[in-house]
Amino acid sequence: MNFSIECEEEVDGRWIAEIPQLPGVLSYGQTAEEAMAKAEVLALRTMAERLEQNESRPIEINISLPLVA
Repeated sequence: MNFSIECEEEVDGRWIAEIPQLPGVLSYGQTAEEAMAKAEVLALRTMAERLEQNESRPIEINISLPLVA
């Protein structure tokens, strides 16, 4: 399953990031990068919780993270 992150700036200057494929997974940040990072964390926590509670079946996932120099 592939997830996409939608990110936009609010009128008050905050950024909101959402993962439409996972209802309720959205987060705010001072920057687009911060909002997207928080959304990724929340998505992983949501998926783990659903698996632990038997609300979802395991699926094949691929996770790639950029290397930080």
